Amino acid sequence: MYALAQLNLLFNYLNARRNSKKDSAYDFNNLKEVPYVTIQLPVYNEYYVMKRLLTNIAAIDYPKDKLEIQVLDDSTDESLKITAKHIGLLQQTGLDIQHITRTNRTGFKAGALKEGLKTAKGEFIAIFDADFLPKKNWLKSTIPHFTDKNIGVVQTRWGHLNKDYSLLTQVQAFALDAHFTLEQVGRNSKGHFINFNGTAGVWRKACIIDAGNWEGDTLTEDLDLSYRAQLKNWKFKYLENVETPAELPIVISAARSQQFRWNKGGAENFQKMAKRVFKSKNVSFKTKIHSFLHLLNSTMFLNVLIVAILSIPMLYIKNEYDHLKIYFFAMSFFVISTVIFFVCYWFTYKTIYGSGIKHFLKYSVMFFAFFSIAMGFSFHNSIAVLEGHLGKKSEFIRTPKFNVGSLNNSWTRNKYLSSNISKNVIFEGILMLYFAFGMYSAFIVGDQGGDFGLFPFHLMLFLGFGFVFFKSLTAKV
Repeated sequence: MYALAQLNLLFNYLNARRNSKKDSAYDFNNLKEVPYVTIQLPVYNEYYVMKRLLTNIAAIDYPKDKLEIQVLDDSTDESLKITAKHIGLLQQTGLDIQHITRTNRTGFKAGALKEGLKTAKGEFIAIFDADFLPKKNWLKSTIPHFTDKNIGVVQTRWGHLNKDYSLLTQVQAFALDAHFTLEQVGRNSKGHFINFNGTAGVWRKACIIDAGNWEGDTLTEDLDLSYRAQLKNWKFKYLENVETPAELPIVISAARSQQFRWNKGGAENFQKMAKRVFKSKNVSFKTKIHSFLHLLNSTMFLNVLIVAILSIPMLYIKNEYDHLKIYFFAMSFFVISTVIFFVCYWFTYKTIYGSGIKHFLKYSVMFFAFFSIAMGFSFHNSIAVLEGHLGKKSEFIRTPKFNVGSLNNSWTRNKYLSSNISKNVIFEGILMLYFAFGMYSAFIVGDQGGDFGLFPFHLMLFLGFGFVFFKSLTAKV
């Protein structure tokens, strides 16, 4: 079902690219016509990237009389003083930039955004995480889309400052590119629900208020507010052609914390929003189906883990009981889902990086690596998903930022990294050995020289769990 939904999104995506249209625009030379914008920068202990962030935001090309910047700073370390000093220098240039701090982190990021909204002057609220570096014309590329009074959010595509840093960053970029092309465009083009991605987007302030404001009861406050807004009939606009570069996590522990938050938050939002969506009389049946799968997206990791663990017993059962073989042959039909993913992701890959045989071969290698490593994260992410569905609460764990260039490509000095090894790593090592046994089993099962039908699957699982296991042991986690 999920693969077929992705295929439907591919058709939507291709049609949308053929039928793209331009929106009306503001006259930025007429200050009376230009709307007031507040840029919110929610930050927490971002020692390595604050100067870069503030310098970049200060350079955005927008009428200064219509621009306000709020630095929503919950920091508890020395970055607080560094940020305050840099903001003071920017204020001397005439920039309207405010340093807003809180005595506690109630509601985490959602709480900070809500606090800033109380005094925000802007009709529109642009939000950037600390590792995002929007281009100078970013506001002039996004704000004009709000001439449609029904638009509540404009979201842009994430770019990657350090995509080629390592295999880990390449795989993360691969997955994000699929989401920010195929899925966001595919859903948005047909009016299905999409999500504000927490950063690199703009909200209409009235939309935030009408939807019930920011709430911190899930780890993905962006997905939560997005669905509440769309249930209120606000429209979202996704801009594939506006890229906002950002830094990808370069250490597996940072990727772990980000993946855990995203996947647990997705499950929490399924529990919170699924019934509301299905009960809504304003939402079409097809949009409800896509919303259901969207909210249940992270639960795919749990499904993958269950299928993976059962696959080795299934291999033995198939070869011990001849009368059951017909069922296993019938089930092999579902391998077509992998083919569907392969085709869908190729279209999104070539849109960004180009087509041709060289790009296709590179894509094929990346698809194999992406699938393997994604499966290697399945145990870690399944725990997140189960906690989300069962209602277990946890803190909002920020993803450490590195600003690798300033560290001369040495991330080991990052003071936000812990030296503790997650207990999940032990189980990931056991699963690596388990799927090594699965590959060995292919040679010995049955009485006709083995059964290699599941060998590629077990190979990818072995490599994926092996990658996560050894990376976790050899890097700070």
